[in-house]
Amino acid sequence: MGRGERDGDRTVNEAEEAALLGLAPVAPPVTERYGPHPSQVIDLYGPADAPLVAVLHGGFWREAYDRTHLSPLAAALADGHGARVALVEYRRVGGGGGRPGTFTDVAAALEHLAGLGGARALVGHSAGGHLALWAAARGLVRGAVVAVAPVADLGRAHELGLSGGAVAELLGGAEHVAARLPEADPVRLPPPGEAVRVVLLHGTEDADVPVELSRRYAAVRRSAELVELPGIGHYAPVTPGTAAFGRLAAELAGACGT
Repeated sequence: MGRGERDGDRTVNEAEEAALLGLAPVAPPVTERYGPHPSQVIDLYGPADAPLVAVLHGGFWREAYDRTHLSPLAAALADGHGARVALVEYRRVGGGGGRPGTFTDVAAALEHLAGLGGARALVGHSAGGHLALWAAARGLVRGAVVAVAPVADLGRAHELGLSGGAVAELLGGAEHVAARLPEADPVRLPPPGEAVRVVLLHGTEDADVPVELSRRYAAVRRSAELVELPGIGHYAPVTPGTAAFGRLAAELAGACGT
């Protein structure tokens, strides 16, 4: 890819990011705790008797990025698509997270949701997409996983130096990456169970998490369905009102009847 193409992808991403962050946050009707840390919470949107969809936000696993930017998505899925949406927070790098806290929090949050009937689908965006694929490989998911622009291949993401070395931060330092990839990288973990449907949605113009990572995952996990979104960057699929968000909603409808 030439410099002009990279700059074009960056422009697409910047415009999409501005559109997402320009949406007003939507306060949840209910928030539940799954642990004592301030980040161990789950916001719930929608009626209690609707199919439950869990959502994991991105932000390269860093404390600076929390779940708030996906609250419009959670509200839109609940209000317009008949789901009960669980927007999960978790400890992040710089706030008590990273290995192992981020991973144990995702497991604990999904266990908490099992007490509410269990999620029929798990949606993850970006770093959250990585965590969703990790959870599926660990046998923590029933139903479907929809990974949106996921960091699906940690090893390759580290080689590319995505977001200034975010993978090394997650795994506790560059000196630990090689030893810890087998326990954290979806392409190195066992495949999800046969009952788990895995769908990857990835924009071809994504400059934050290149579509190459999803292609590499799909090449290893041939049961996974890769849906490439031409002309789309990193944020449009999680921005209500966009055509790419419509595709995400359609995938969820197919996965769990939302």
